[in-house]
Amino acid sequence: MRTSDMKKSWNSESGKIGWILLWLLGVPIPVLLILFLMRGCT
Repeated sequence: MRTSDMKKSWNSESGKIGWILLWLLGVPIPVLLILFLMRGCT
């Protein structure tokens, strides 16, 4: 696995972890969905 491939993989995982942490902190799912859609679904 190349370094650039590892960075892409880590970036996508860190984004998922961030959303999960927000949910665990008590942010309601509809708010998370609105934020996700406002970001452009990236």
